[in-house]
Amino acid sequence: LHNESLYKYFINNEQTSGHQSLIFGLRELNSTEIFQFCLENSSIINPSITNQPFYFTSNYELRIYTSACYYLDKNNQWKSDELIVGSLTNHYQIQCFSNHLTSFAGGFIILPAPINWNYVFTNADFMKNKTVYLTIIFVSIIYIILMIYARFNDKKDIEKLGVTPLLDNYKLDQYFYQILVFTGQRINAGTESKVHFILSGDNDETHIKTKKTKKLIFRSLGLLNYIRIWHDNSGKGSSASWFLKYIIVTDLQTMEKFHFISQRWFAVEKDDGFIERILSVASEMEKRAFFYILSKKAYHSVSDGYLWFSIFSRPP
Repeated sequence: LHNESLYKYFINNEQTSGHQSLIFGLRELNSTEIFQFCLENSSIINPSITNQPFYFTSNYELRIYTSACYYLDKNNQWKSDELIVGSLTNHYQIQCFSNHLTSFAGGFIILPAPINWNYVFTNADFMKNKTVYLTIIFVSIIYIILMIYARFNDKKDIEKLGVTPLLDNYKLDQYFYQILVFTGQRINAGTESKVHFILSGDNDETHIKTKKTKKLIFRSLGLLNYIRIWHDNSGKGSSASWFLKYIIVTDLQTMEKFHFISQRWFAVEKDDGFIERILSVASEMEKRAFFYILSKKAYHSVSDGYLWFSIFSRPP
C-alpha cells in the first residue's frame, strides 16, 4: 500500500466513551464481496460477519495506535473532559477539538510489532551472528572473572573481620577504645609506609603506636582531645604517600564516638609536604560540615549500595 488513507479506520473518544475494551476483526474480501461493497454506487458498506476461517492472499501490515488530548485544570491535573480527538489524527500527529483555551498536551501509545520467532530461530546460527555471539561470550567471561575476583576478596574480608590488639598493649588493661581509620578513595591514596600515632586524652596519652590494621585496641585515656599521626615515608614510589579522610575512635564502654577529620595528604610531594599532623576532636559544627557529610554519605552509598562499586571501592 502506498496510500496510508486506504484501509484506515478511525474511532474517536466519543465512540469509545464508557467502554473498557474494543474487539475488532480483520479479513480479506473475496472478488464477489469487492464488487458488492467497494463500488462507489454500492449502498451496502458493511460486509457480513461470520465465524468461518478466511485466508489472506497478500501480505498486510496492521498498525494500531491510541492517542488522547489533555488539558491542565485548576488543580494542576491532566483532564480530557470536553476534548475530542479529530479524524486527522495519525501516528505522527494529533488533532484536538476543544471549546476552551488552556494548556494542552497529547499522548500516543503505539503497540510494538510482534517478534517473528520463526525468523529469529531461522537466522540464529553462529556464522550469521558472529558479532552477537562473540559479544555474549566475552561479557559472560568477564562476568565470571569478576565473580571469582569478588568471591576471593570476600574471603579476604572474612579473614580481616574482628578486632586485632596491638602487640604493645598491656594485658592488664581494663578500659578499651576502638579506632577506625578511613583512607580516601583517590589514586594511590593507600600507603605501605609505617603509620604511627599518639592519642591524647584528659587523663593520659598513649606512647607511640603503629597502625597495621583498621581496628585497634588500647588502654584507657579518658576524654579524648587530639591524635598526633604520621608515617615514616618508607613505602616505595607512590605507596609512600597517604591520603587520610578521617578517624573515628569509639569508647567501647560508653559507645561515645570521637571524630578526627583530616581530608589531607600525608606526602612530601603533595599538598603542603607534611607527613605528620595533629588532628583535634571534631566539633559538632565540623561534623555537620557539608563536604564532610557529602564525602562520607557518598562513600558509604557507593561502596555499600552497589554490587560492583563495592568491590572496587574496597579500602586499601
